[in-house]
Order: sequence, then C-alpha cells, then structure tokens
Amino acid sequence: MKINNAEILCVGTELLLGEVVNTNAAYISRELAKLGISVYHTSVVGDNPKRLSNAVKSALNNADLLILTGGLGPTYDDLTKETVAEALSLPMVRDENILREIEEYFASSGRKMPENNAKQADVPLGAQALKNRTGTAPGIFIEKDEKVVVLLPGPPFELIPMFEEFVFPKLREKSDKFLVSHNIHIMGMGESEVETHFIDLMKNSTNPTLAPYAKEGEMRLRVGALASSEDEGEKMCAEMIEKVRNTPVGEYIYALDAELIEKLVVDLLKEKGLTLSCAESCTGGYFGKRITDISGASKVFKGGFITYSNEAKIELLGVNPETIEKYSAVSPQTAEEMAQGARKRLKTDIAISITGEAGPDPDPATKQSVGTVFIGVSTSEDTFSIKLTIASQRDREYIRRVASSRAMKEIIKIIRKK
Repeated sequence: MKINNAEILCVGTELLLGEVVNTNAAYISRELAKLGISVYHTSVVGDNPKRLSNAVKSALNNADLLILTGGLGPTYDDLTKETVAEALSLPMVRDENILREIEEYFASSGRKMPENNAKQADVPLGAQALKNRTGTAPGIFIEKDEKVVVLLPGPPFELIPMFEEFVFPKLREKSDKFLVSHNIHIMGMGESEVETHFIDLMKNSTNPTLAPYAKEGEMRLRVGALASSEDEGEKMCAEMIEKVRNTPVGEYIYALDAELIEKLVVDLLKEKGLTLSCAESCTGGYFGKRITDISGASKVFKGGFITYSNEAKIELLGVNPETIEKYSAVSPQTAEEMAQGARKRLKTDIAISITGEAGPDPDPATKQSVGTVFIGVSTSEDTFSIKLTIASQRDREYIRRVASSRAMKEIIKIIRKK
C-alpha cells in the first residue's frame, strides 16, 4: 500500500496541562514532509481510555497513517497499546523476546525489573515491535486493512532514534513522493509588502507552492514541491526561487535555508577569513551574546564594547563629545564613530555598532522616538550607517532583538561584497 496522508495523536494528560511541551508532533510532521506524506491533523488527548479510543477511530477513518506518541509506559494509565489493539480488533500477546530485552535493560544497571514493566512486552497480534535502544518501551508498527498505525514512546530521546532507525525507512517504502522545500529569508520588507509582489503566484501555484511566514523582525517565503524524485523537486523549487529573486524583493533576501542568522554570520566570516567586533548601546550586549552563542565564534569575533552611557562611548570608543552634544547619542554620526572606534581598538576587518531608543519612554536628550535605531558599519574601506524604525508599541526586548538581527544582515551584505 502507498501512504498519502497522516494524522498524529499525542497521548498524555501532562501535554494538555502544559506541564510538558509537545515537540514530538512538530518533529514527526517535519519527517513525514520529507517523505511527501501530508499531515492533515494533529491532536492531543489525555490518559482517558474512552476519549483515546474515539480519537483513534476518528483518525483511522480519515488517514492512511496514524502515528501515536506516549502512553507506552508500565503504569496503569499507559493504555495506548491496549486502546489501539481494541480499536483494530486485535488481541494482545506477550513477546518473550521483548520481555527478555527489558529484563536485560534493568540488569545492565544492576536493578531487578519491576513486575509492572512486563506489560511493556505485550503487543497487538501481528504487530512488529520496534527496539528501544534508550528506554524500556518498545515501539509498535501495525499494518491492517490498508492502514498503518505506529506507536512511539513519548520521551523525545527515545522517540527520535526509534523513528530515524526503524519508522522512517519503513514509511519511505510506502511513499512514492518526495517533498522538497526551501525557505527564503527576507529582512527589511514586511509580510504584507512582500505579499503584494507575489499574491497571484501564491494563489495560483499548486506545485510548487509559495507561502509567506512572519517571524520576529523578518519574514520568510517557503517554497515547496511535491515530486517523484528529490532531483525533480529541487529543480521545481529552484525555478520558483529564481522567480522570487528576480523581483524587487530580491534585494531584501539575506539567505536561503538559514538555521540562525548569527550562525550564518559566523560561517561567512570563517569562510572569508574576516574578523568582527561590535559596540553596543541600546542592545546592551545582546548582539555579542548571540554571536558568541555559536560554537567557534572565537575564531572570528574579537570582542565588543557595551557603551551604554555617553561617557563610555567617549572614553572607550573615542566618540567625539561634540558629536554627541550636537547630534545626540542616538544619531547616524554617533553610530559611525562608535563603529570606527570598535574596529580600530580591536583591529578587526568589520565593526558594527548599535545605538537607539529601546523605550518604553524616550530620552528627551536624543530627540528620537522609541524604536528609532541607528546601525553603524565600519571597514577599512568605508564607514556608514543605516536608520531603523522599529514598531514603538513593542517592548524593549523586541526592539533589541530586531536591531541586533538587522545589524547581522548588514554584516552579511558587507562580507558578500568582499
């Protein structure tokens, strides 16, 4: 049989109470997308046999594939296997091989297996048990009546290895499609403005598709293609990406499939053999923190200055007092002198500075509204600044995060010109 669509059902009252964040559904959805299997519905149900049974029966009526997570433990409320077996009219049988593996798992740590763990060796008749290399609850793979049902343990450190080793390869055999997708990262142009350039394309393109997603301080366009091979899907996506690049939006694209913009900055600096420094005022060290969160940043990032006061800007960076007096601390002139000072003192190829009004109340001395930020950029060839106007109704943290991201985008532009 071929699988076209799926539902995901996550079991556990702790998920409904918000005590545990449900990351399993997102992970499984991403993996199924790689296989060209569309997830039509995801849901969460508590540890209640009747509600779980209704959810299982409903999902099996609508989907080719049902994946359940959680409820495979040894306690009385772990009833996922039993409920699924009943819904499929399958008796439970004990698998002696699994029982032996569970006993060996406990013995390896010098413990005797509690009696209630034995129930984890019970499986629906005809089902295949999936070995759990990091825990005691085996997974279950069932095929019946043109349906596939997969039961996985709830803890991600058990679920993910099991899915990668056993489930993904099995599902690959049952899908003749490949979903290829790419994210176009855009900064400096809002979602509504981007949409005006592509509204017809978004509405009329079915394969590949083009869809907008808003993120904090930026947005992305997701290009997705469903194809009979990965190469075909890549070709379809490439054609759509090229269409996007050849529009006014193209100049605002800073990356394709960037995991984190700060990682992209570090990787590009390494690639070009360049060094970076920074001088921060309103961001209070947030820019430097994000850069140094990336492993290996020490190879390219020499350091930075947090010059929150005017005195610090003057004493540590060499900003001219007259510049601040004439133009204020939040000005293009001050931003440029801050960047120059950081680059010269730390002897780097590129320096970035950020100065602005993060709010919530504006400083009368700067004569700037909340959300006004100036980013200074200095290299051996040039020093310049750009002005940002960030939504003033947002909080201080939002303004700081967006300002630091925009500074990173400017660094990317500089690096790519070198």
